[in-house]
Amino acid sequence: QVQLAESGGGLVQAGGSLRLSCAASGRTRAIGDMGWYRQAPGKQRELVAVITSGGSTNYADSVKGRFTMFRENAKNTVYLQMNNLKPEDTAVYYCNAVAYYSIEGRYEHWGQGTQVTVSS
Repeated sequence: QVQLAESGGGLVQAGGSLRLSCAASGRTRAIGDMGWYRQAPGKQRELVAVITSGGSTNYADSVKGRFTMFRENAKNTVYLQMNNLKPEDTAVYYCNAVAYYSIEGRYEHWGQGTQVTVSS
């Protein structure tokens, strides 16, 4: 299996920046796409950004131009650089990895989540 460990959350003022990290361990060769999701209180979990194994990225409209996702394959780590943060970005951010196993097939792994709080 794959284990995901997130870090980098915290409290920041509006307009500030944070960088989230997600380090994968275990059967990392099985990993394809990876993504960042977030869930605010009382709301459903939503996709923030996704990066393919080839490095292509897609972003939610709400974060385009402010957030950048990139990966360091040698470290099995993905990052989410968040700039010009807004109070509405406040949420728990989760790392996601889609793995493809020869026997189990497709399986989604999740990190434990990291809190991002943006004060106005």
